[in-house]
Amino acid sequence: PAVFDWLAEAGGIAGPEMAHAFNCGIGMAVITAPDDAAEIAALLTSKGENVVPIGTVVARGGGEPEIKIAGLEEKWRG
Repeated sequence: PAVFDWLAEAGGIAGPEMAHAFNCGIGMAVITAPDDAAEIAALLTSKGENVVPIGTVVARGGGEPEIKIAGLEEKWRG
């Protein structure tokens, strides 16, 4: 939503901090096995939910967990 664009600009908030502090309109996220995704999306849609795939979970080796958000820096440069 546009309010997040305004907030990032008015507050000089960088993209990573925006994503960390706010859900930025995502709402509820459901994580499922890839083989089950279509069936679960169909079920949620049949119950009136708007289903939008937003990413994938990928295993990575060692270290701290990392979240990558495609297009984040282009959206909010901060």
